[in-house]
Amino acid sequence: MGGVEIFDFRFPIFDFRFPIGFGISDLFDFRFPIGFKIFDFGKKISIFLNVTTMNAFELETRLIDFACRVMEMAEKLPETYGARHLASQIIRSATSPALNYGEVQAAESRDDFIHKMKICQKELRETIVCLKIIEKRGWFSNGKLNALIHENDELIAIFVASNKTVSVHKSSQTKVPNRKS
Repeated sequence: MGGVEIFDFRFPIFDFRFPIGFGISDLFDFRFPIGFKIFDFGKKISIFLNVTTMNAFELETRLIDFACRVMEMAEKLPETYGARHLASQIIRSATSPALNYGEVQAAESRDDFIHKMKICQKELRETIVCLKIIEKRGWFSNGKLNALIHENDELIAIFVASNKTVSVHKSSQTKVPNRKS
């Protein structure tokens, strides 16, 4: 039989597709956020997510710390046109989630809450792209940005999971109109 069989692994945060025979050694170049435990059972790879709770204050503190670390990195970029442009852009995108998360805590409605949470997620995705451009440009030594990229990945995962949870709860609470009139 031709073709490759595929296993599907579905998680609240990610959707992974691995061909049969895919082993743990094949994952070494793939970055999982902290909290993932990977177990190799021959042809089956089991991935477990350790769930930890974080209150709003802890997440806000983490977002503020991340923004400060990104600003510190941006201030070390060279004084070239491209570096200054990316420094300005990444400072805006990395500080936005912390600022918007403050607004999330004072949301006026469920829809307002969801909208602001999605803005946080969008800005974190923009930040990761800026970090990757800076890394690819070679302005820092290899691996120097890994901690920022890793933290950015984790923050994105937190917002993706939170937004999915809120969206599921919202859709389950939406009333379906009575069609028997």
